[in-house]
Amino acid sequence: MISCHGSVGCLYKLQFMTKLKNKSAIITGAGKGIGRAIALRFAKEGAKVAIWEKDQVAGNQTAEEITNNGGTAIFVSCEINNAQSVTKALQETVDSLGTPTHLINNAGIAHVGTVTSTTEEDFDRVLEVNTKGLFICLNKVIPLLVENGGGVILNLASIASRLGIAERFAYSASKGAALAMTLSVAKDYVDQGIRCNCLCPGRVHTPFVDGFLEKYYPDENERSEKFNELSKYQPIGRMGVPEEIASLATFLCSEEASFITGSAYDVDGGTMTLR
Repeated sequence: MISCHGSVGCLYKLQFMTKLKNKSAIITGAGKGIGRAIALRFAKEGAKVAIWEKDQVAGNQTAEEITNNGGTAIFVSCEINNAQSVTKALQETVDSLGTPTHLINNAGIAHVGTVTSTTEEDFDRVLEVNTKGLFICLNKVIPLLVENGGGVILNLASIASRLGIAERFAYSASKGAALAMTLSVAKDYVDQGIRCNCLCPGRVHTPFVDGFLEKYYPDENERSEKFNELSKYQPIGRMGVPEEIASLATFLCSEEASFITGSAYDVDGGTMTLR
């Protein structure tokens, strides 16, 4: 058992494992947070990784960390809500790494607001990325998976897809769509060798959380108090860390999970069942 509590460096310097040996994975939004942790873990498990990322600096940093530690990764600039950009990114991925076997739809944006405080522009922006972007990636990649005899798709939803969370109107709508699309894809392609599941994380300590606290709680003491409050919301008494999400993602994308499809997994410190 490894106990590093979120230290990517500690996890990543261990010897390579083989749960995903000879696999090729597309991971969207892998420059930071959960996507980055999944990319590092997949590479450590032997997968070739295509990092589809809007942020070129962050995407290149993730790719370089993988290659510097002996793994195989490429950074591919991609706007997931643009079909032309996704088509181009997919061709670049195939040319460099071969036909993908895995698609991890992680990229997304957040928004804080109720139905009345959310503007039409806010709503469109969130669904443009979180819902339309997910659709485009599925639409473009699935034909290659089918042609290749199957594959694995993992979508990142949220407990907000099934739990009423204050001031998350647009975000919750988009994540509800992610859960629904997961079930639809799983049903439509189960007989073509494709497994499709989704993860529903609770509150995870990512750059988004830090940015949220800095924006709305500029005073350091208030920020610290709010951080503790957010941490204690989970029955387990803390936020998750990206590496914990990556661990479950790795299992669901491995042959060990070959009997699992059309499922949604909460990773939430007991929030859905123990509060």
